[in-house]
Formats: sequence, C-alpha cells, structure tokens
Amino acid sequence: MITALDHIAVAVPDFEKAIKRFMEDFGLPFEGTEDVAEAKTSTAFFPLPPTSIELIHPLNGEGPVAGYLEKKGGGLHHLCFRSDNIHEDIARLKEKGYQFLADEPSPGAHGSQVIFIHPKSCDGVLIEINQPAADH
Repeated sequence: MITALDHIAVAVPDFEKAIKRFMEDFGLPFEGTEDVAEAKTSTAFFPLPPTSIELIHPLNGEGPVAGYLEKKGGGLHHLCFRSDNIHEDIARLKEKGYQFLADEPSPGAHGSQVIFIHPKSCDGVLIEINQPAADH
C-alpha cells in the first residue's frame, strides 16, 4: 500500500550550486549525497519530514537525467510515493493498466527498491514507487 509522499525530485544542471542554494539560501537540513550507479544519478537529500526534496544530477554525465536536462534544462523530475510492499503495489497498478519503465524494481538510494511508472500512464508525470530498506 502507498503510505506517504517519499520525496519530490528536482533535476539540476549544477549539482554543487543547487546543494548550496538549498542549504544556505533556504536553510534546509542537508542529509548528504549518494551516487546511484544503477540509475546513473548523483543524489542529494534535504529531509522535510514526513517527506524530502531530492536533487538529482547525471552521474558521469550519463543516464536518463542527462537527457532530461538536455531537453528541459532542469526542473521537477518526478514524484515518489513510499510503499510498504512494492511488489503488491506493482501488481495492483498493473491490473489497473499502468505501464512501468521496467519489469522489476531496481536498487535506489539508501538501499531502497524503486520502480517508475511511465508518464503516459499518469497524465505526463513521472511517478516513482519506493520501498525503503528495512533499516532506513
């Protein structure tokens, strides 16, 4: 079952500048960065319980976020919903006709499992489903 809005992801062309803006200009608590090789993404988290803002940037200039930045130059990338059972949510949503960008969840930040719903299934919005690791 979907239990919360896990995070809002913003694609940023200048990772360090954006981190500095959220820390210094907005005064948000900074949780640190993590490279997610599987997604070819560098991430920076700013928790605002019960959700967080995630800045994302292409890891080594590659991956889907690089393409997004080339087309749009930055902006809101996706909404992420937290799940307590990602496999049940995938099955339920597939029964309702949702299309996913992968067949199975893949590793995400903080040891989570993630999968994305195709934007065509959600009025043009990219939706991520995230099941956090048991210890996070």
